[in-house]
Amino acid sequence: MPSVTIRPCPAEARTALEQAGLAPAWARLYAARGVTHPEQIAHRLPQLLPPAGLLHIERAAVLLADAIHANKRLLIIADYDADGATACAVGVRGLTLLGAQVDFLVPNRLEHGYGLTPDIVKLAAERRPDLIVTVDNGIAAVDGVAAANALGIPVLVTDHHLPGDALPDAACIVNPNQPGCGFASKHLAGVGVMFYVLLALRAELRQRGAYAAQSEPDLRVLLDLVALGTVADVVRLDANNRTLVENGLARMRTGKACAGINALFRAAARDPARATVFDLGFMLGPRLNAAGRIDDMALGIECLLADNPATAQQLAQRLDTLNRTRRDVESDMLEDALAILASFSPTDSHSLTAYQPDWHIGVIGILASRLKDKFHRPTIVLANSGNGGAGGSLQPQPGPTGLPLSGELKGSGRSIPGLHLRDALDLVDKRHPGLILKFGGHAMAAGLSLPAGRHDEFSQAFEAVVRELIDPADLEGVIETDGELDAADHSYQLAIDLDHAVWGQGFPAPLFSATFDVMAQRVVSEKHLKLKLARDGEVFEAMRFFHPDPLPGRIRAVYALMPNEYNGQQSLQLKLQHWEPAS
Repeated sequence: MPSVTIRPCPAEARTALEQAGLAPAWARLYAARGVTHPEQIAHRLPQLLPPAGLLHIERAAVLLADAIHANKRLLIIADYDADGATACAVGVRGLTLLGAQVDFLVPNRLEHGYGLTPDIVKLAAERRPDLIVTVDNGIAAVDGVAAANALGIPVLVTDHHLPGDALPDAACIVNPNQPGCGFASKHLAGVGVMFYVLLALRAELRQRGAYAAQSEPDLRVLLDLVALGTVADVVRLDANNRTLVENGLARMRTGKACAGINALFRAAARDPARATVFDLGFMLGPRLNAAGRIDDMALGIECLLADNPATAQQLAQRLDTLNRTRRDVESDMLEDALAILASFSPTDSHSLTAYQPDWHIGVIGILASRLKDKFHRPTIVLANSGNGGAGGSLQPQPGPTGLPLSGELKGSGRSIPGLHLRDALDLVDKRHPGLILKFGGHAMAAGLSLPAGRHDEFSQAFEAVVRELIDPADLEGVIETDGELDAADHSYQLAIDLDHAVWGQGFPAPLFSATFDVMAQRVVSEKHLKLKLARDGEVFEAMRFFHPDPLPGRIRAVYALMPNEYNGQQSLQLKLQHWEPAS
């Protein structure tokens, strides 16, 4: 069972925020998340870090400006996730606004694999581009860039992933995580990097006199896409990213989102006028990602590029159908995995490696996330390359699976706080040369491929590295809360305000903890628990989703405030995340 702790809240910062005019509850929440001055939560666009801080961004702007001046053909090579799709849409829309001829190509996950590979370069060459621009990929494309160079096609890499030991020989690389880049926000998503490149390009065109006789293109029109990709990629929401997201949400709420995003809201039965980070991360993002997981992300990109609302809606409905298919595949895979892992004890190992040949490689990342959440262990899920089916069985790590292997294996991993997953894979690679064919990613998520027949060897090597790198205390699981909230401060309006604020990775949404008497409880929809909880003379409606088991008469609960609307009535509900018996 995870332990429950209270997030530290520096008294000096809290007092300073209160003296600056913040309500005590908000001052406490923000101070506990490292905010020391109201300017850090103002989220005004002029507060964005200047593009000049990104290494080589001026060179990228000159490269693109020269291409526009010479009427050259640009081709964007995108990634097949939501960040890559939004980055591609930002690139196409933004470069077009700035006068470029631009098209895009996105690899198919099942056919081509990830990134700018030599095979993708061959496909790209059929379009006869004068310049390739990668978005959300390319930092590890040493062979792909070499293939493009051999064909006389220069490459501009825009990416945010961590680099490997060698950088590609590109005409220019813009990546806040490349060696020598001093950009203060290392957490830009791929879509954020592309947005910054456009800002620098516009400045270069301005300097060349392009707007002496006409108004400058307004790049703020791209912020809805930037917000969606940033949230969907689960990058750390530092102050710079929060500014991008807040301003993107503002455009959605005021009816200024592009047709594709509005269509995705409708497909998800959500209201863009009340857009939240939750909508982007859990409603729109998965529908966009479904195209890359199940079919072809070109469908998602076309939706984001559509200007006709009817066309956008048709594409969004197709994405919604794919997402339903993805959920069915995921459910089958998870049910199968959990059935076989019913006797698995997390205390026996520090990691979990799962392999089944016929799992759908487009869904293994989600399965890894689900298993990581359940067992609180860094998790790698593997399947045969090119497989689009689902089902099968699983043997937990460590230990042999006894299952036949054929072809290359594709893997996807998710980590827990305390283990940098890409660094762990890098250490496995260095200690066991040839075991991992390729890998890349972030601290919390990564992808990899293995030679056929070596998944057991990888399981043991990964377990050894995790045991070495991780603190055993990190394996216990911790729920961090903001402590008790005065009963009188619980209100529908506070729930709405919290719902509309920007929370996410590295800036977590508030959770509170308190002791309640359980006054009433009943199962609804056969899978949820509806409760009445009492505390300090106040009675609160509460929900425990997907956990119908009854609670004892007195509990210590971890919960979030949740605005509830039903039949036109507005009310506050508590959303129980965790509970323990209380005396």
